[in-house]
Amino acid sequence: MKKEENHYKYMQMALELAAKAEGRTSPNPMVGAVIVKNGKVIGQGLHEAVDRPHGEIAAMNSVKNKRLLKGASLYVNLEPCAHYGRTSPCTKEIIGAGIKEVYAAMIDPNPKNNGKGIAELKKAGINVNVGIMGTHALKMNEAFSKFITTKKPFVIMKTATSLDGKIATKTGQSKWISSEESRNYVHRLRNKVDAVIVGINTVLNDNPRLTSRIVNGRNPVKVILDSTLRIPLNARIFNEGDVLIATTPRYNRKKKVALERKGVGVIVVKKKTKKVDLKELMNELALRGITHTMIEGGSEVNASAIKAGIIDKMICFISPKLIGGEGAKSAIGGSGIKCMEDAMSLRDVSIKQLGPDIVMEGYF
Repeated sequence: MKKEENHYKYMQMALELAAKAEGRTSPNPMVGAVIVKNGKVIGQGLHEAVDRPHGEIAAMNSVKNKRLLKGASLYVNLEPCAHYGRTSPCTKEIIGAGIKEVYAAMIDPNPKNNGKGIAELKKAGINVNVGIMGTHALKMNEAFSKFITTKKPFVIMKTATSLDGKIATKTGQSKWISSEESRNYVHRLRNKVDAVIVGINTVLNDNPRLTSRIVNGRNPVKVILDSTLRIPLNARIFNEGDVLIATTPRYNRKKKVALERKGVGVIVVKKKTKKVDLKELMNELALRGITHTMIEGGSEVNASAIKAGIIDKMICFISPKLIGGEGAKSAIGGSGIKCMEDAMSLRDVSIKQLGPDIVMEGYF
């Protein structure tokens, strides 16, 4: 195998290690690291959770004979940190161990680091290479990258439609448009994000749980858009996990007191509008440490989110079913556009098949 191919192989290993901690590191990035000497992997590790060692340190800790680290090469999917945070700088440990080469997939977007780690390693005489599988690394930590640079959550909009673009029948029935394989994938997405957002009509019509249903996984915070606090106190979303209700100054005072007695957080978005202002809500969620969220709303919530300009990524599950009917809702409501040149187009689109369904992902 050529040396260049080896670089990709070891970086792929680092990325796969990082992915094992999906959903557990927020607000930190997912980081995996592999240590190689004389063509053999001698150590590997990952950042398992907040307050746990960073991936590079975990990899070095996995090497029992520390003398082997001298002259070794380190592969990591994110630039090692050079600043003090919850842990001491990784660069200090890398330099002290005598590692001679560092291959980083991408520069750390965190303004506190952002090239400083690379500079410190080079200053110590370590050979540094940046960019191997950089696109893959950026996609893996896209939510971290946005939040750390803008202080706003990365927002996914998820839809599930029939082949003719409907999200429910004309009577409102939607179980199940998508396949079991697609629904399992949605559970994985819920495990990955910090919060899911739905409108009050979804709660009233479907009474969903909005959990991840993954063994040893985590449930996202459930955020409900409810302008006047119509939500029933016995709704199933209260049975498991944390819930936040986003409302307006028009909220029902007695209901707010009752919700707070149940331990439910109520966010009053101050802008005096009929609906919850989604831009302001994103700021409120960011203040609560929510870096990554997914909207699973109906057609009007989806339209409002697009109009507010808060969506970063769209994931659409398309089932080979036909529903028909003018009264059946489509994925995006609102007033729509008049001219095709005004249509929004996604970029970096990818398509895959899950069971009988097609899954299309793209970015705004």
